[in-house]
Amino acid sequence: MGIKRMILCFAAFVLFLGCTACNWKTSGQGEQAATAAKKDGASVNIAKDIPDTLEKVPDEYKGPARKQGRIEKFDYTTYESFSYQKKTEKLKKTAYIYLPAGYDDGQQYNIFYLMHGGWSNEATWLGTPEKPSEFKNILDHAIADGKINPLIIVCPTYNNTSGEDSADYSLALKLTGQYHQELSKDLIPAVESRYSTFAQDTTEEGLKNSRGHRGFGGFSMGSVATWHTFQYCLDYFRYFMPASGSLSTDGEFMADMVRDSGYTAEDFFIYAMSGTDDFAYSAFKSQLEAMAAVSDKTFVMADNEQEGNLAFREQEGGVHDGDYASQYAYNGLMWFWNDGSKQDKENSWKAYFTLDSTVGEVIKDPAFGDFGRLLFPVGRTVPKDAALSEISSEDVYVWYSDIQPEKTVEIVNHLKARAEAGEKIFFNIYSDEEIRKDASKADTGLFYFGGSPGEKFAVMNAGGGFMYVGAMHDSFPHALEVSKMGYHAFALIYRPNEAYEDLARAITYLYDNAEELGIKADGYSLWGGSAGARMAAVLGNRDYLRELTKRNDIPQAAAVIMQYTGYTDTSDADAPTYACVGTHDGIASWKTMKTRLERLENMGIPTEFHSFKGLSHGFGIGTGTVAEGWINDAVQFWENSLTGGGR
Repeated sequence: MGIKRMILCFAAFVLFLGCTACNWKTSGQGEQAATAAKKDGASVNIAKDIPDTLEKVPDEYKGPARKQGRIEKFDYTTYESFSYQKKTEKLKKTAYIYLPAGYDDGQQYNIFYLMHGGWSNEATWLGTPEKPSEFKNILDHAIADGKINPLIIVCPTYNNTSGEDSADYSLALKLTGQYHQELSKDLIPAVESRYSTFAQDTTEEGLKNSRGHRGFGGFSMGSVATWHTFQYCLDYFRYFMPASGSLSTDGEFMADMVRDSGYTAEDFFIYAMSGTDDFAYSAFKSQLEAMAAVSDKTFVMADNEQEGNLAFREQEGGVHDGDYASQYAYNGLMWFWNDGSKQDKENSWKAYFTLDSTVGEVIKDPAFGDFGRLLFPVGRTVPKDAALSEISSEDVYVWYSDIQPEKTVEIVNHLKARAEAGEKIFFNIYSDEEIRKDASKADTGLFYFGGSPGEKFAVMNAGGGFMYVGAMHDSFPHALEVSKMGYHAFALIYRPNEAYEDLARAITYLYDNAEELGIKADGYSLWGGSAGARMAAVLGNRDYLRELTKRNDIPQAAAVIMQYTGYTDTSDADAPTYACVGTHDGIASWKTMKTRLERLENMGIPTEFHSFKGLSHGFGIGTGTVAEGWINDAVQFWENSLTGGGR
């Protein structure tokens, strides 16, 4: 095959279709962080408004995260609830504790106590150290992405036996009504004497003084336990998150809890959630409405803590199940103790760059060393004083569509945060000696979006018509999203005239250094869009892989994931292939792509094809389009291909 000739022919074709002129426009406004207010005492107040609608948990959050917190089993002693004061029966109980990634006993953490619902137990929310839950993955991702500030979560149980209590509704009601005694006298002191919270000590005074850094929430019967905690433990908690579980529709009864406690309407905040198709919704909403109707304004509906103390959000169509319980907890924990700033530098990435930051500011940032210039297209004129909002356009990334400036900001901030945390985010694929002999090789390398230790890797190849490398839209976003699922992702910056040589070298480099990098050497996938898709398809072919790497020991890719390209060659040496394209693509015909995959299928090679109605060339990860979510299908195809294996 004349590979270089193929590059030049394709480049001439896309050059004919596209325009390389840049037209700089003013657009976008920078992000503004909310400022926090401070009331009397030890409380932590939140200036940020609670969003009008509940955010759905991203699908990619449900798998293991690259940076993982840990679960610890915590055993403690308490007494049988109904006779707690007499202490007639001693009980040994267990709670599970979530500690965020990088937990440090020298740092103070907010702490949230999260109660399960009926027919459940202390392992329901987090799972166990041996078998973590999906919700634990959600926490890991949300904390890593800066959506939730690092905190400690405690998952106890109101059950007095191994879970049998939860199956008895009337007994569960009695147990939740008495649980506050165990909670305040045994669990909180035991946990907070072991883990680093804002409590200076675990005396009654020490715990009361730190109540602003402590919350309690739960779903269903756990919500009932939350209301009882509000009733009896305002001394210890400022924040409450009940979901789909009511206590009383008597507003005065609820207000008396506050009046009798000695606290005022300014001393607590309740963030309540439920679903409109939840069987508990009607009674739950009625309770909140009754509370808000109390004439002395003990409860005031508001979107933030400065204007009131009660918020209610409902999920249209939400039912009474674990998925919605996770959604409610995810949304609540994104708001509690989150004023728009972050507690530590690693999770404060939004403060680094905004839409108004310039290309020059990013390139010169010390976190990016001497490779910052490779974040943007080499060989194209990208003004250093242009804002990130300006360069994230079709004027710079010609032949592309649906470009998201916010994604550009997210990517550069993500990379900077990881670099400042001491992680290596860029790898040269050529040695210093090779670069001295051929200076063009300095314009190559792999930007690294890390995954879980020992996991598979993916190599992302952006397009650009073999004229430039459109990584910021066509490979960085893909790498970031795949890394969020726990896989290692490497975005290749290559020389347009030596694209296949550079990809071959990148694969060789990753294979030879797999152990040092903490990645799995086989089972990898090759991804690409447009010109990058051609690269992935060629190096995904077993014969070309051997020809271009000059090696027979490097395994073939387990899968090729390609977007919008007119590549037509087929061979029984090709890898399993996933392809997607828009029906209005004027460069790569969806029919051409479909026909190629049908030929591969006839050869016995697994394929999957998707055409997205109305989309044009270069839609990237498809955020906000009909293609949104395609990347999850592609990853599943990759996983499925492993059963048949890369050949």
